[in-house]
Amino acid sequence: MELAWYALLGLFFASYLVLAGYDYGVGLSLARNADPGRRRAALNAVGPFFLGNEVWLVAAVGILFGAFPVLEGELLSGFYPVVLGALAGVILVTAGVQLRSRPAHERVRARWDRVVVVGSTLAALGWGALLAGLLQGVPRHADGHITGLTHLLTPFVAAAGLATVALVAVHGATFLTLRLPAADAAGAGRLARRLVPVAIAAVGAATVVGLLSTRVRETAQRPWIGVLLPVVLVAALLVARVALARRRPGVAFAATGAALALPVVLVGATLWPYALVSTVDSGASLTVADAAASAPTLRLLGWLALPLVPALLGFQLMCWWVFRGRTDGRAPVYW
Repeated sequence: MELAWYALLGLFFASYLVLAGYDYGVGLSLARNADPGRRRAALNAVGPFFLGNEVWLVAAVGILFGAFPVLEGELLSGFYPVVLGALAGVILVTAGVQLRSRPAHERVRARWDRVVVVGSTLAALGWGALLAGLLQGVPRHADGHITGLTHLLTPFVAAAGLATVALVAVHGATFLTLRLPAADAAGAGRLARRLVPVAIAAVGAATVVGLLSTRVRETAQRPWIGVLLPVVLVAALLVARVALARRRPGVAFAATGAALALPVVLVGATLWPYALVSTVDSGASLTVADAAASAPTLRLLGWLALPLVPALLGFQLMCWWVFRGRTDGRAPVYW
């Protein structure tokens, strides 16, 4: 039962990264758009999906609190700078998107757009750093406490955070090729194609830094997964670039979405059966079974989740169906 809930936690967090990832990617694209009309068009493209995408983070946090209370405590105590940074980014993006739409001078809207850019960067950096910190292990002692924050100040954490920013940027630009009017989507497609090599270089750099890191090598329970999945991730980005060149934005969007979901799979599969691996005391490593709540609690949560999960999926599908197509009312070529 612990495995099922752990997989569900990973699924929800991966879904959040994929769905909210294009929100943040669109937010990052505002940094290079000097034209207020183009910035407004980009935000209008993502507007109908924005708040619905954040629901997946709420659902993932709910599973973490209910099904894995021990892990939740360790994450908040051992990773609070990056978690707070990521959540601050989410709040800034939400506030910026909502407040810029109120009647105001164009200069005021431009300032809120900069807030959105900063928030998008913080969110992507924070979640990437969190995954990297989990993958390289934590200084957890026999008393069950993580000491210090130096485990977050490593080259691997920095490289993984920057790689996540690059992946989010590609994903957001690819999303705009689906949603913007055809004339504007061409520019977004060119931007996405230029960003793919940057993302591949960032992922490659993070992989090399990870392979050279003693912490990562000693923490990984299945090192071959840590090598295989980055290769698959790069392959997904190459598929996205080819699809963009052939004007198949739906294929490209699916590929960049897979690229954003793969880091979550990598962390979970590489560390299993552990949720946290201690770098100072192997006996202090926290297994998924030890991190989970009691069996009766998990069964009770299962009955609660049974109607909620289909409802959440149905809401997401309905949102995509209602607001399908481009913002000018035309349907894109998906495949």
